[in-house]
Amino acid sequence: MHERSHPTLPLWAAVLVATASGLVADAAYPDRGWWPFLLVGLAGLLVSLAGRTFWSGALVGLVYGFAFYLVHISWATQWVGPLPWIALSGVMAVSHAVGAGLIALAYRWLPRAWPGIAGRLVALPIAVAGLYVAREAVISIWPYGGFAWGRAGHAMIDAPVAPLYAWLGISGMTFVVVWFVAVTIEAVRMRGLDPLRRAIAPVGLATALIVWPAWPTPATGEFRVAVVQGNGPAGYFDEREAGDLLRAQYAATRPLFGEVDVDLVLWPEGSSDWDPQVEPYAAGVWDEVVEGMGAPLLGQAVTERGREYFNTAILWDAGRALDAYDKRHPVVWGEYIPDRAFFELIVPDLTSMIAREYAFGTTDAVMDVPTRGGDVRVAVNICYDIVDDALLRESVLDGGRVILASSNNADFGRTDESVQQLAFARIRAVELGRAVVNASTVGITAVIGPDGRVVDRLPWYTAGTIVTAVPLIDTVTPAAAGGRHVEFAAAGLGVALLLGARLSAVPLRAGRRRARRQALLRS
Repeated sequence: MHERSHPTLPLWAAVLVATASGLVADAAYPDRGWWPFLLVGLAGLLVSLAGRTFWSGALVGLVYGFAFYLVHISWATQWVGPLPWIALSGVMAVSHAVGAGLIALAYRWLPRAWPGIAGRLVALPIAVAGLYVAREAVISIWPYGGFAWGRAGHAMIDAPVAPLYAWLGISGMTFVVVWFVAVTIEAVRMRGLDPLRRAIAPVGLATALIVWPAWPTPATGEFRVAVVQGNGPAGYFDEREAGDLLRAQYAATRPLFGEVDVDLVLWPEGSSDWDPQVEPYAAGVWDEVVEGMGAPLLGQAVTERGREYFNTAILWDAGRALDAYDKRHPVVWGEYIPDRAFFELIVPDLTSMIAREYAFGTTDAVMDVPTRGGDVRVAVNICYDIVDDALLRESVLDGGRVILASSNNADFGRTDESVQQLAFARIRAVELGRAVVNASTVGITAVIGPDGRVVDRLPWYTAGTIVTAVPLIDTVTPAAAGGRHVEFAAAGLGVALLLGARLSAVPLRAGRRRARRQALLRS
């Protein structure tokens, strides 16, 4: 069977297709959420890479990454202008360039090392998907904690394959999606196959993935929560006086006093101007909420210890803090600036905007909430924590029976940032088999079932409350139990297949050189 090694598209066409593919792929994510568009976008990218060299493949990946991220994170321009938006998009585009260059090599090397159907429909798609996962794995944690936004696995929460999150996690979902697209492309590209045989692989795979069963999540109890969206002036540049945030949050909560029976009151990130552990006025307000609601309050405040500041969730009851969680994943360039002295030389205006930096928390991400039926262990995370695979998984493995997520999205207005973050919360619900209660200062506050469905939500920029009973769940999903092993296995397999194809080509080329020398000698 003849294997093509020349590019499927000329470079100029590949660059145009990659640009269009990046824009198309963004439509798969919220706000639009048209998940089939991701398959189309990935198909355009992979077809543009087939047969390319590393460097031309890197160029294709670079333009794809820029086109995708410039649209996907356009909310980054909301307050600080275009420079951070372009810089972050550029970093992500470079990561795509490296990953695309390696995938291009896979398209050149693997069909030569393992020709035939097995190589083209089995080894090559696995290598391509594994290398895609490897790129996402690296950029999600490096540099400066990485940026785990816009992964391929983030777009499938409304797709028929969404139950796979519980089995494979987000990285596993990325692998499956890219693998399916790569298999489909190879089935179409292969010569010598009739239309029926070409359709068997992609149709069979799609059917198997769609009918894959959901992981069972039986409830072992229920937990009643009053979640409050205060709609206070919580944006970084909002005009406010001291106490405005706390007053707004209290005013939204007060109508519930004596009216509902709940186990916990949940306030969002940025809900209190002062730390109730050191400020008597704040402590008095928090106490009044606890007394009026007849339940503990889980709220947020900035806490100070020594010379360090922390973004802290505080569980408050009977005039004291029962537990606290310090945000483990502060936002780079939002809550802290790495290598500050260096960046002050380059962009002093931007660095001066972040006057107070938050330290990285080291506390565990679970709390025991006292209820009339006994303590209930809950998982706690704050805003950007929701995209941290390891942190969310740890909180469930440590016994969290429901996930309480809080955020302050006021700096992003009505942009896609809030709905993208809500999609992350929905994915976590399915992946970890837990209900998620998501509290925001201005929106989107929502309650999510363990199947990823939004049970209830509040509109943007509206003060309001949701009183809900969410299931308590104790089962551990395969994705939670497996942790990063799925990611390591997928990425490792992709790299191993690429290296194996490269090494197998060395003796092949040596044999060809010997054959040419012998032919010359005979002549």
